[in-house]
Amino acid sequence: MIGNKIAEARKKINISQAQLAQRLFISAQAVGKWERGESMPDITTFNRLAEMLGVDLNYFSESFPSEVAEEVAVEPEQPSGKQQKKRSWDMSGESWVDADFSGVENLHEKLSSSNIQRCRFIGSDLSGLLLKSNNVEGCDFSGSNISSSHIQRSYLEDNVFKNCSLNEAAFSGSYIKGCDFTGANFTGVEFKSGAFLNSTVANAVWNRTSFITTQIDNIVFEGRLEDCSFENCAFDMVTFRQATLINTFFKNKRLKWVRFIDCQADRMTYEFLKKNGKVDLTGITLLTS
Repeated sequence: MIGNKIAEARKKINISQAQLAQRLFISAQAVGKWERGESMPDITTFNRLAEMLGVDLNYFSESFPSEVAEEVAVEPEQPSGKQQKKRSWDMSGESWVDADFSGVENLHEKLSSSNIQRCRFIGSDLSGLLLKSNNVEGCDFSGSNISSSHIQRSYLEDNVFKNCSLNEAAFSGSYIKGCDFTGANFTGVEFKSGAFLNSTVANAVWNRTSFITTQIDNIVFEGRLEDCSFENCAFDMVTFRQATLINTFFKNKRLKWVRFIDCQADRMTYEFLKKNGKVDLTGITLLTS
């Protein structure tokens, strides 16, 4: 029964078993076993699964109808003489394909648990949002303001974030792959417990940016990195090319897959790298005072 409900909700938002597994950081075989009734998610995974599928936890209970329940905001009755609260639209829990939301603003917390494909958010104000459990693929956010937003447990692939302001944004438990962040401002951004893969970051601004327990693959960092940190990250084919590293710390035991080409670093950054013992420092020269 629960397996059928997982499959039904998954198909409703048009994602495969493999895509669902990737967002939950589990194997596709595990999802297949759930849907065939051979095993069951634990309670923690049920919570994440509900968010990913855009359903309430009660959806998985046999005492509730099998169809995916949509959230309905019911306005409380108001005493006579008082104006009722105005209802507003909500984009959460929906599947959006080939839609144009360019210039949108005032979303607040109304864009979570959604499947968003090939949509445009060009020049939009997406600042201060709490975005949870979204699947976002092939969308264009060029020139948008995404500062101070928190992107949780979301899957972002093949999206364009050219010249976006991401100041003080936070990405936690999110999977980012094949995105274009050319000219983006990453000042104060935190990446935590997720993945940052095969993405373009040319001419990006790196200031007080932190990567914590993040998988970083096939990324080329250029330009000036100041007051940044890489803590307990997993690297694969990561290159720093013609980069200037100021107060940038690498608190990692495995840095052999990191290359430095024509880079400069201050003394503190250089000594942190030297302490690791497995870093090729031939591509780094010390900055003079």
